[in-house]
Amino acid sequence: MDIHQLVEEQRRFFHTGATLPVSFRVKMLKRLREAVDRRQGDIAAALASDLGKSGYESFLCETGLVRSELSYMIRHTARLAGERAVPTPLAQFAARSLRKPSPYGNTLIMSPWNYPVLLTLDPLADAIAAGNTAIVKPSAYAPASSALLAELIGDCFPPEYAAVVAGGRTENAALLDEKFDFIFFTGSQEVGREVLRRAAERLTPAVLELGGKSPCIVDETAKIPLAARRIVFGKFLNCGQTCVAPDYILCHSAVKERLVEALCREVRRQYGEDPLQNPDYGRIVNEKHFHRLLGLLDPSKTAIGGRWSQDTLQIAPTILDGTDGGDPAMGEEIFGPILPVLAYDRFEDLYQYLADRPKPLALYLFSENRPRVREAMARFRFGGGCVNDVVIHLATSRMGFGGVGESGMGAYHGAEGFRAFSHSKSIVDKKTWMDLPMRYQPYRRGLYERLIHLFLR
Repeated sequence: MDIHQLVEEQRRFFHTGATLPVSFRVKMLKRLREAVDRRQGDIAAALASDLGKSGYESFLCETGLVRSELSYMIRHTARLAGERAVPTPLAQFAARSLRKPSPYGNTLIMSPWNYPVLLTLDPLADAIAAGNTAIVKPSAYAPASSALLAELIGDCFPPEYAAVVAGGRTENAALLDEKFDFIFFTGSQEVGREVLRRAAERLTPAVLELGGKSPCIVDETAKIPLAARRIVFGKFLNCGQTCVAPDYILCHSAVKERLVEALCREVRRQYGEDPLQNPDYGRIVNEKHFHRLLGLLDPSKTAIGGRWSQDTLQIAPTILDGTDGGDPAMGEEIFGPILPVLAYDRFEDLYQYLADRPKPLALYLFSENRPRVREAMARFRFGGGCVNDVVIHLATSRMGFGGVGESGMGAYHGAEGFRAFSHSKSIVDKKTWMDLPMRYQPYRRGLYERLIHLFLR
């Protein structure tokens, strides 16, 4: 089936109203969850093929989180889809005012290669819960996962309801030539700009989940051993190929030496003396990204790591010490297992330092200074983040996840995901048993005028 025909069939199916009943949405969510449960082994095998992920990490960071989102939506779709009454102004008496969530209709979900299952099925769960149809376009850089997703979604749903379009740039361009009611994109800023440009041509609403250089600040009050342990976990998960991974560290100069030593100890403890032989340590997605990352290494500033294998496309977890703003690793989002450490002297200087840079998808602060934490969380601009931890803020359906400015627009997960794929209709249900005459011409001064001023205070 060609792309245009598929879009038209989904449009016709949506117009039948079949996706609107909450019972249908919940049934489809349960069907998808059952398929994910049934094919956990296949999912793990696909992720191992594409990214070298271990079975443990596959469930921890992809399959388990998908199940969590699906379970949340199964429990809460009825509530989220319900009408919500709001107070009616006195001037509109007698009436009932309400907000009614409504699905956009035909949606396009474009997902990336780094978490190909999670970042495809999470937004698909939100789209289904909100009552939409969906065309899913996985990344060509994760072919095994893309094939698995096509089978899994194809087994669950008829193509006029939800379908996968596989392929690369040609298929991306063909999809963006079509008219959708909503586009959800996760990927790089470069591609995100093109998606937004194409969406703007048709005035199509879009959510963009992008990336950026997410800073990790460690101040002089931080618990250094614990900070190092958590940073190493979050940075080198999926070989650093995580959109919210700490991209670089800003550490107070008084504790930087201790932090670098603690980071090196944690790399050895978590990944062993030779991480390239660790069966639970994955690989870079392809040669293009592998060679890009090699260009960011600096042997003269390597505190630990720096080793790599062309045969396996692996780069050992690497800490760069003594980095400055002019180093290659600070010129772009790293998206790999390389972590530069920069020093600062005054925390107050960081406000201007980060204000002068693009707003990141995530920001992390390790500190025991609670007044400083409160001020920093208010003043820094970023999509989301953690205090005294990294990455874990995205692993919940109780909070929205998304960027701001250059790191994205819109949010999803849980209720925010439902709202992302919905339009909230504002409706006034006016009663017919009475009609206030003061709004009609010919206007009458005096009492009516005083009442209008009273109602519209």
